[in-house]
Parts: sequence; C-alpha cells; structure tokens
Amino acid sequence: MYPTIDEPEIYPEYSRPGYVLPNYGTPRVSSAPPTIMRHSVPTPQWSSDLFHCVDDPSLCLVTCLCPCFTFGRIAEIVDKGNPTCGSSGLCYGLLAPTGLACLYSCNYRSRMRAQYDLPEAPCMDCFVHFCCEACALCQEYRQLKHYGFDLSLV
Repeated sequence: MYPTIDEPEIYPEYSRPGYVLPNYGTPRVSSAPPTIMRHSVPTPQWSSDLFHCVDDPSLCLVTCLCPCFTFGRIAEIVDKGNPTCGSSGLCYGLLAPTGLACLYSCNYRSRMRAQYDLPEAPCMDCFVHFCCEACALCQEYRQLKHYGFDLSLV
C-alpha cells in the first residue's frame, strides 16, 4: 500500500551511494497515564502585603493615630454607602476602648474578601485584625484604592 523507502523511482535521493537514513533513536513510550491539562483561573490576590504599611506613610500615620477614620472609609465602600463613613467610624471609635473594635473590623475584612474573591491571607481575618489592626486596615484601604475607589471623597 505505501511505498518502501528503498524504491528509487519514487525517492531518488535515497538511491545515492553512501546515503544513510537518519536514526532518531527509538521512540520513548511512557508508562504513565496521559495527563489532562486544565486551565485554572488565577485567583485574585491582595495588591500589597499585610506589612507594607509604610508604602503609604500618610495613611499609616492616620491609621495609627485614629484608625476610626480609615475604618469608616473602608466600611462605607464595603457597605456601598449605607451606613456612612462617619457612623461606621463612630461605632469603631466607641468599641475601641473595649477592645472589641478588632472584631467589628474583622467582619468587614471578611465581607470585603467575599465581595472581591480575595484569599484569607496570611491567616484568618480575626487573627489578622487582633494582632495587626493598623496593618490590616491599611492593607484593606490600599486594596480598595487599587480597585479604583477614591477614598478621599468618602
């Protein structure tokens, strides 16, 4: 059915004296089952790390001195304007002396992660806010700024 390579009338270049067919070696046969390549959709990541607070020194200073301002801005964006920045910041300020403000802000971090499909990184939301409240608020603020929100107008 198929011509052999030695037929000079079909393949005259093989009939030259001294011509040797190339040896490409024996074909490799894998014993492993074929793998299916799946395209994974990349998961969104935080735009900056938790401890990059000093990337924006003015934000870091405001958040360390009065975190209720930063939290109020974040809460208004996450809640889509209701309640306002002032009322969320006031609630945060009233809870701050009791030590429960981190639980209040942790709730907003969880909601923000759910809205933007962000990973719970570097650890659980409540642990992040309990140990590094100012850093967590700065990271959330930077993330919303990364998404294009103008937080100065809030």
